[in-house]
Amino acid sequence: MRPHFSRLTKPMKIPLATLAALTLLAAFASSARAEIVEKTLVNGLKVIVKTDRRAPVVVNQVWYRAGSMDENYGVTGVAHVLEHMMFKGTKDTPSGEFSKRIAAAGGRENAFTNRDHTAYFQTLQKDRLELAMKLEADRMANLILSADEFAKEINVVMEERRMRTEDNPHSRLYEAMMAAAYQTHPYHHPVIGWMQDLKNMTVDDARQWYQNWYAPNNATVVIAGDVEPQQVFTWAEKYYGPLAARPLPVRKAVSEVAQAGLRQLILKAPAKLPVLALAWQTPRLLDPTRDSDPYALEILAGVLDGHASARLNQSLVREKQLATEVGAGYDSISRGPALFMVDATPAEGQSAAAVEKALKDEIARLVKEGVSENELKRVKAQVLASQVYQQDSLFYQAMLIGEWTTAGMDYKDRETRYARLKEVTAEQVQAVAKKYLVDDRLTVAVLDPQPLPTDKPKFGVNPMGGRHGR
Repeated sequence: MRPHFSRLTKPMKIPLATLAALTLLAAFASSARAEIVEKTLVNGLKVIVKTDRRAPVVVNQVWYRAGSMDENYGVTGVAHVLEHMMFKGTKDTPSGEFSKRIAAAGGRENAFTNRDHTAYFQTLQKDRLELAMKLEADRMANLILSADEFAKEINVVMEERRMRTEDNPHSRLYEAMMAAAYQTHPYHHPVIGWMQDLKNMTVDDARQWYQNWYAPNNATVVIAGDVEPQQVFTWAEKYYGPLAARPLPVRKAVSEVAQAGLRQLILKAPAKLPVLALAWQTPRLLDPTRDSDPYALEILAGVLDGHASARLNQSLVREKQLATEVGAGYDSISRGPALFMVDATPAEGQSAAAVEKALKDEIARLVKEGVSENELKRVKAQVLASQVYQQDSLFYQAMLIGEWTTAGMDYKDRETRYARLKEVTAEQVQAVAKKYLVDDRLTVAVLDPQPLPTDKPKFGVNPMGGRHGR
């Protein structure tokens, strides 16, 4: 399965009993924090290496700054389709051989397409890194895009869309909500593309996308693990260095029009229970040093849904029993405008309208009464703990660097982000709730459940914020 990720992420829910160890854990993470060095080749390829010697393993990731937001009308989904085609071979590595060679070397590989980027990755023993770099450089420049292979793979992608979106009412609701929340920005389109565009897509569309964006001067190689940076740079020069830089298409500035009133939609689809999703227009992080609202919004998400005793779960699920599950999420790192999201599944016999009112009542209470210092301290510990625990994974160490870099941010500012999160005050959390969680910025999407057909699977899990792929 080659997943692409949505932007709705939730704070990691960590048992409160573990929080007493956070200081020691943070100290360990700090001492284990590895050297990060980078080099930009003459052709514009950026190579970033993070050394971590805790295991003889390495993660190799190649990030292209080209995602669904760079697509044009009529070819939505082409970034994801090209991701599939990247495994169809070159002259030196025939179709299917890439995965076979990585597997034969004891490694694992995958890829994902996002609204902001497309990335390919492998996890291997450290002595097999050269193989992965060689294979990635080869397909960066020498991919063979045949009409026959494309005809097969476009059918795979369309079937993926049928299974993961069109046959899944929750995914359809999320797609509809995004299309309503973003009316002028390309985030309006689903990463997998609209079905009509997929039906009309040709191999020439995929070839044009490859020629436009798959160039060393539009890519970042991130490598994390038990490696010597100078050896990595030597291999990068050997395999990527000969690839020529190419002029990139002009990226026109795009933005989302300021919302001027509440947007609402109802989606009727076969389902067991209704689902409610709310999305407010909010700013993304632009200047890690000067910005403050994105940090306060991140803590606000933790206040609402950072742990089992967080406000929304405590009120709507435990006390009032209006919902079976509820969550909140906000992600400040992106190339486009951000959303603050809340989603909930009403309990059986409860209406989406009742849950929506309860959600808004909780937000109104927060705006009126604020957040106590004890609550703020607990939430900060949870949010910061999720950042610390991510450092245990080589993959996520590399992924954070790649995500920040392709979003146009300096990955070194991640440390600034941690510091600024610690500085968020209760007054700032209250202020951003009052400023941004208002109806004029809100899109409300409701899944109105219809009778379930007997030959279809029953969807009972809300996948908001999940991942999907083939």
